[in-house]
Amino acid sequence: MEPIRIGVVDDHALVREGLRLILDAQPDMEVVGEASDSAGALAMAALHKPRIMLVDLTLDGSDGVTLVRDLAIQHPRIRLIAVTMHHDEETVRQAFLAGVAGYVVKGAASADLVTALRAVANNQHYVHPVVASVVVVDSLRWLRQADRLSPREIEVLRLVTAGRTAVETGRALGISAHTVRRHLSNMASKVGVHGRVALTRYAVEHHLVYDET
Repeated sequence: MEPIRIGVVDDHALVREGLRLILDAQPDMEVVGEASDSAGALAMAALHKPRIMLVDLTLDGSDGVTLVRDLAIQHPRIRLIAVTMHHDEETVRQAFLAGVAGYVVKGAASADLVTALRAVANNQHYVHPVVASVVVVDSLRWLRQADRLSPREIEVLRLVTAGRTAVETGRALGISAHTVRRHLSNMASKVGVHGRVALTRYAVEHHLVYDET
């Protein structure tokens, strides 16, 4: 059986060497490339076409979440696993939204990483136990917040997410642009986000976006 072809992205040489030693020791795995930054990661993905890439979310000079998003768009066949020291709610959420299929915290046992790789190679998802509770708590919190939105607020949110301005949204709903902005401000406070972009992401995550196709 063909070994799982793996690419490693981390800005610390010692980390990359350690991961290579662990993975090359597995009979069903092969590290085919390494990179220390986003440009190198994208080049490595194009050249070596690994089955899975391990991506550090804190790269020197670049954002690992943005790299994950770029890899997911440019190389959709490559499965991605975040390997990072961060396990706060926002980072975990952003990583999965960007396209990771697995999330492993640095400091995990090597057996956990190997388990994650085999699961993701089999088209499954993997969340390290340290992160699992964060995911559950975060999901419950967001679901409870969604219940707090009034029907009118949801109408406003849907229209704004669809690209309508405050004036256009107000005209569609028979309210003033000022009232639309007040609804947006109230919703941001309720769900604990800041700004229209964050509210848009909230609407997408809670399936509140109109299908206008």
